[in-house]
Amino acid sequence: MDVTCGKDFISILVDEEYFKYYNVGVEAVHLINASCRAHREEISGSAYFTVHTPMDQYTACGGKPLEKNITHIVYSLTLMSDAPVYGNIVRDPVVQIEYKCIYPYIRRVSLSFPIISFSSERMFKVDEVDAKVEMSLFKDHTYIEAFTSPPTIKLGDQIYVQIQVTEPEDFFHLRVNECWASQTPQANDKSGFSHTLLANGCANDKTISFGNGTAHPAGRNGEGSTVRYSFDMFRFINEPHSFYLHCTVHLCTPEDGQSCIPKCKTISKREVVVEEQAQGLLSYGPIRRELPVTPKINLLTLVLPLGVIWTLGIFFLILISIAKAAIRRHMTNT
Repeated sequence: MDVTCGKDFISILVDEEYFKYYNVGVEAVHLINASCRAHREEISGSAYFTVHTPMDQYTACGGKPLEKNITHIVYSLTLMSDAPVYGNIVRDPVVQIEYKCIYPYIRRVSLSFPIISFSSERMFKVDEVDAKVEMSLFKDHTYIEAFTSPPTIKLGDQIYVQIQVTEPEDFFHLRVNECWASQTPQANDKSGFSHTLLANGCANDKTISFGNGTAHPAGRNGEGSTVRYSFDMFRFINEPHSFYLHCTVHLCTPEDGQSCIPKCKTISKREVVVEEQAQGLLSYGPIRRELPVTPKINLLTLVLPLGVIWTLGIFFLILISIAKAAIRRHMTNT
């Protein structure tokens, strides 16, 4: 028997000989929901019975309620044969195989060095499963074109932030708990100024807006694997005016439903803070302020007037010289 725990599916492969021993044909093998049936497959000359279950059909196919703790989620399925019927009674199935897949629940993401790239991302491995969470900044509300270098943004212009679970794709819901800006690349460095943008998943800055700028829920906090929010560019009152953006994130299962979505009634009244051990950290920066354009001095505007002045000066000197010579000739003749 071989079980594959994919990022968006679970499959089981069992040698056909096992079922022949119990005199069970492939047409009688299925999951708890009999509509999720097995099929026969040949691999390298050997025959197997197999069932491939997409994650979005897990519950419909009879998957057991998820078992989870602070670090892992357990998915359980049962492969079984049709129950034998004896007259007007039914006995237990001849074949019944329970199989499980264990996935990491909480992914920790941290970067202990200054980031000077166009995105903040980290590949890491938990129990043989690779995962990636990424934070990027985009040029406008369409979230199509990301910055390809450390961004420089005018005061008052909007900054568009996207945080996304890219691997495994569409497996977890993402909740952004805290986001703040600091003058230093180290998230916990208290030596400079800082400014809180999000607290407990809710806006702490009056310019914050979640989603993609439309009524559609795409990108809202806790409702999918991608969170998008924007805020107005600012600067700190003292140098350096550039800043780094830091966010703590929490991963939820789709079964968590509404509990993953922050309840933000007012700025001062929010839900309880998520436990620190259930969070990972992402950082991005530096984000620089675009300085006002200083008017450039055109050298021609200086050269031309100076040339005219010199020309007029020489012309007047010539006139004065001619006038003096004429006066001397006049005095000599008299």
